[in-house]
Amino acid sequence: MQIKVVSLNIWLGGMLFDSALEFLRKENPDIIGIQEVCNNKNFNLLKSELGYSYASFAPALKENLKEGTAEQGNAILSKFPIIAEKTVFYDLPYDDNFIRPVADFSRVPRNLQQAVLEINGVKFNIFNTQGIWGFDGKDTERRLQMAKTIINGIKDKENVILTGDFNVNQGTKTIANIGKHLKEIFKDELVNTFNIKRKPERSGYDKAVVDRIFVGKNIKVMEHYCPQVDISDHLPLVCVLEIC
Repeated sequence: MQIKVVSLNIWLGGMLFDSALEFLRKENPDIIGIQEVCNNKNFNLLKSELGYSYASFAPALKENLKEGTAEQGNAILSKFPIIAEKTVFYDLPYDDNFIRPVADFSRVPRNLQQAVLEINGVKFNIFNTQGIWGFDGKDTERRLQMAKTIINGIKDKENVILTGDFNVNQGTKTIANIGKHLKEIFKDELVNTFNIKRKPERSGYDKAVVDRIFVGKNIKVMEHYCPQVDISDHLPLVCVLEIC
């Protein structure tokens, strides 16, 4: 059996929501790992318009927006039943009165989301995350500890799929340590995972690879691609997996 998985940082709840919705409708994935999603009308539209019967939301913070108070965090949408859920924060706890900073996002709470899916009677462990932000994509003590938290979450688990915006670049110990336990699908293939149209020039985003999909070593990757589409400030990642 084959399934399609998409990972997407949807950009502050969906800054280009209509385009993102249309892209996801065309791709029609079985599982979506979303970062920076808000639990508001956009999230409800994702579920209803795309026909996902199962959804898990892992809020990291709550903030006051123009349209009212909303939680933001990670979400997993699935066509398969979600039978269990878990959320683990890296270091900073949930913030119920978040005030958005102007430039330094290093103190924004981040978490690792887990949803256990049942696919044809087999349990699959889907993890989704947005990593700890920094002024560059290099290793820090907090990011290395983040990797340890991820590894502790996935170890001894079977049928693992890990999606996310890790906020850490390729070639770091943070990513290499995770790669000791899982296969990184796009490893060393991508130049960047940002939508450069939405980023300032000469900012370094054109050489930053922060979005990734990892899978357990028992899962076969049949197809994978990174569409160059204008649906967020990040580019989506898509893969087709043989799972059984």
